[in-house]
Amino acid sequence: MSPPRAKPKYRRILLKLSGEVLSGENGFGVDQQAVGWMAQQIAGLKQLGVEVAIIIGGGNIVRGIRAASQGMDRMTADYMGMLATVINGLAIRDGLEKLRIPVRVHTAVEIPKLAETYYARRVVSQLKKGRVVILAGGTGSPYFSTDTAAALRAVEIGAEVILKATNVDGVYSADPHKDPRAQRFKEIEYMEVVRRRLQVMDITAITLCMENHIPLIIFNYKHGSNIRDVVLGKRIGTLVH
Repeated sequence: MSPPRAKPKYRRILLKLSGEVLSGENGFGVDQQAVGWMAQQIAGLKQLGVEVAIIIGGGNIVRGIRAASQGMDRMTADYMGMLATVINGLAIRDGLEKLRIPVRVHTAVEIPKLAETYYARRVVSQLKKGRVVILAGGTGSPYFSTDTAAALRAVEIGAEVILKATNVDGVYSADPHKDPRAQRFKEIEYMEVVRRRLQVMDITAITLCMENHIPLIIFNYKHGSNIRDVVLGKRIGTLVH
């Protein structure tokens, strides 16, 4: 008799990934080993019966704000960043298809030969059918971050939580890489994040989460089974609520 399947805490999640999770040790571009590892983590969530939507950044290829700060037109830089997220979305799709996981890519920037144009109701329908849905292209408009896109899409598709996978193990009072006295919060309220100006998400994203009562969990994706454990309800990282 097979052991009972672990019961997840969340039925539908939005997993926010930075583009850097696909760059591996190179720090830039798309590394196939990193893509394969992340695909395995996502496949593990599907085994739990969780509906998974993914927002992917593009910082491993181009970051709009950084390019703009170096003299590029901001709108042009942001659109380049949106296209980078589409590239990353296609990479994750390839990794999941190799594992025979049904997956669709939706993009807010219309590229019909590469991905479906984002439509919230279609995404919800595909999630209910057991498909992983990758949401690329940000919000489709310049001047908005992928953090804001994550909050917006979470509201639109009815996600119960946003899981922000990062390279730090939660939210700190200061940058833990620079300040050895920085303290990690186990949980913190949205308004406290804004008041302290903590680098969790931009204010637009935090406000969207707060107004729509969507909790946010920030955690380190590199530690073993953290992604799976967070979905199972284990206290990992920082809960923003």
